[in-house]
Amino acid sequence: CDTPPRHNHPIALSPSSFTFIFTTMARSLVLFLAASVSTTAITAFSINDNAAVSRRESFSQTASLFGGVIAASSVLVGAPASSFAEVTDETPKVSTRMGGLLEKYQDSRGWTILAPSGWNKFDGEVGAYDVKWEDLVDPTENIKISSTPVKSTTTSVDVLGDVKEVGAKLASSRNAKLIAALERQTDGILFYTFDFALDDGTHQLLQLCVNKGKIWSLDANSKEKKFAKRKDLYYNILGSFMPKLA
Repeated sequence: CDTPPRHNHPIALSPSSFTFIFTTMARSLVLFLAASVSTTAITAFSINDNAAVSRRESFSQTASLFGGVIAASSVLVGAPASSFAEVTDETPKVSTRMGGLLEKYQDSRGWTILAPSGWNKFDGEVGAYDVKWEDLVDPTENIKISSTPVKSTTTSVDVLGDVKEVGAKLASSRNAKLIAALERQTDGILFYTFDFALDDGTHQLLQLCVNKGKIWSLDANSKEKKFAKRKDLYYNILGSFMPKLA
């Protein structure tokens, strides 16, 4: 099928893409990230209390929400850059293919990843993801990459705040358990990685970074009972992602 047209402006999320649960999450995040950001930034998200989308998709929309806020303001109000510890140690990009479970994928838009071998691949659902990989047997086991334009003056994900504080806010907004909130620098790019156990019996890893004028989101999803088997695979996938060509 034809790939939907791509847009060069921050994604406007339609009302049909939200649930009541995500409405609560979105509003709390807007208050957290943009307490003094312009009204335009806040109203850019058309939030509808009666919208419908699966609970486990809520975190997948986070990058679009963050992207809109960052696009409107190049700094996090009330949090001077000096208050955040700078990550200076380099963590190498993951290159192991786990005995053939992963295969290198290079996207024409300028990013690379080690993707799950043999999974179904889908391109471009506007407002949801740029690329998705889905397990052949269980579609709830999936990997999604999305991107949202930000201001050219925004160069790092640390504009969102301290990684642990951001993770805690995300978790509390969904009544999810924050398992881990990690940060690393790879090839000069700062990555935030969050590990969540959701209250609907699913597990999600969410990774955020900023590069090339975009905030990039990578989320890996699994049923909780299967996550122990997926964990190493998913963390290797996240560690292999690079939003530029080497």
